[in-house]
Amino acid sequence: MKCLFALSLLTMTLVACDDDVVNVIPTVLDAPATLTSISLDGAIHLAWSDNAENNAPDGAFLEYRVYSTGYSLDDDLCDETWDFEGATVFGTEFLVGSLTNGSAMCFGVVSVSVDNEESDWSPLRADTPRPDARNVLLYAFQSGPTLSGFRFFQDVDGDGLVGALELGAVGDGSRTDIDFWVNRDAGDFYLMPERAGTSVALYSVEPIEDLTSIDIAPEIGFSLDGIEALPGFGYVFEMDGGDGFARYGAVRVTHVGQEYLIFDWSYQTDPGNPELSVHGGNAVADGSGIVVQRGR
Repeated sequence: MKCLFALSLLTMTLVACDDDVVNVIPTVLDAPATLTSISLDGAIHLAWSDNAENNAPDGAFLEYRVYSTGYSLDDDLCDETWDFEGATVFGTEFLVGSLTNGSAMCFGVVSVSVDNEESDWSPLRADTPRPDARNVLLYAFQSGPTLSGFRFFQDVDGDGLVGALELGAVGDGSRTDIDFWVNRDAGDFYLMPERAGTSVALYSVEPIEDLTSIDIAPEIGFSLDGIEALPGFGYVFEMDGGDGFARYGAVRVTHVGQEYLIFDWSYQTDPGNPELSVHGGNAVADGSGIVVQRGR
């Protein structure tokens, strides 16, 4: 070490030291390349690509961190203030639970190095949890008329809120206030829209794996006519909410017998929101419409 000193009669002051300095540059990993989501009842399942850990130098990867914020459907933008949901060391999936059905959220994931440095964002993902139920049985009207109709949601108490007892009601197929009823014609079963403003569309020309495979409601293809109910196929209902906003529900038929059929269903409680499962990436607003990074 070489040190330079300034001397006076009374003091000796250290001016500078010329020493070897090592600059340590922290490791910043790749951002997760993809982020997908599945809408669940009161929860959102997230999954992302593992490129950050796969491409990290040996021993450099620490964990993935998941963040969330609110989402404006009208503006198609995520909020600015983000909350930490949790972290995962092993695996590339995360379940965000204890969410409010119908409350839209945005999610983002970062990779973190052992230096505690966070990567850039993954693609941002907006999703909205919604109620669902499995294995609902409806009779064909010709076999059991009082148990052949279904309504996704009915605001019985008129408070404008979605209560648990106001969802998924099986009723008489002859009523005009049900969303649809089951008709049997020459051995084939049909889902018949009933309530004014209700229509139905086939979600996919191929069978789907699960109810959660039904994502955004289609923009076209809705019909007031009945549609054949086939096991494994998904259907989306568009309904008049009575407030200028549509409501959307989804059905996946799991079984068709001779007297009845069995199906799974979901319903989006957020007015006008066609989101039923997976959604695309979204921007974050700072008031100017540009994308902003979460502060570290």
